Amino acid sequence: MATRRPLRRALPSVGVELVVVRGDITEQQVDAVINAANSGMRGGGGVDGAIHRAGGPDVLADCIERFPDGLPTGQAGWTTAGALPAQWVIHVVGPNYAAGQRDRSLLTSCYANALAVADELGAASLAFPLVSAGIYGWPLDDAAVAAVETLRQTPTSVEHARLVAFGDEAFTALTAAMDR
Repeated sequence: MATRRPLRRALPSVGVELVVVRGDITEQQVDAVINAANSGMRGGGGVDGAIHRAGGPDVLADCIERFPDGLPTGQAGWTTAGALPAQWVIHVVGPNYAAGQRDRSLLTSCYANALAVADELGAASLAFPLVSAGIYGWPLDDAAVAAVETLRQTPTSVEHARLVAFGDEAFTALTAAMDR
C-alpha cells in the first residue's frame, strides 16, 4: 500500500502550491471546497451529495437562492459551506462524459472558473475533487491530467490548491499527473 503522506509540488508559474491527498473532501480544512455539482444545483450523488449532507440544509438553501435556474456546464458559483469546515463551497458543473459531453474545454473550464471565483472571494486555500471522474464517467487518467494542467497554467491569487483523491485509483492517477 502506498504512503498516505501528501505529495507536494510547487507551481512556480502561478505561485500556487499544489498538493495531492487521499481523503474525504468534506473534512478538508480550507477556505473553500470545490463541489462537482450537477446543473440543477439541488444536490445529488457522489461528491455533490456528500457536500450537501455534510454542509447541511444551508448549502441547499443558498443554492436555491443564488441559482434558481441552475448553473451551466463548465461554470462555477459559490454558496455558504454550512456545517463544513470551509467558509465557502464553490460549485462547478462538469461535463457528463457518459452522456456524450466530451468537450475537454468544459472540464478544464471548471477548474479555471473555480479559481476565478476563489479570487473574487479572496480564498487562499482550496480543495478540489476530480471533476466529472465519478458518475459522469470522464476517463480517470485524463481527468487527473486536465486538473493538474489547468491548476498549473491558470493565473490566480490562490496560495494552496489541494486535489483530494477518494480512493487509491484516483490517488495514483493524480500523482502520475503531477509527475508529468
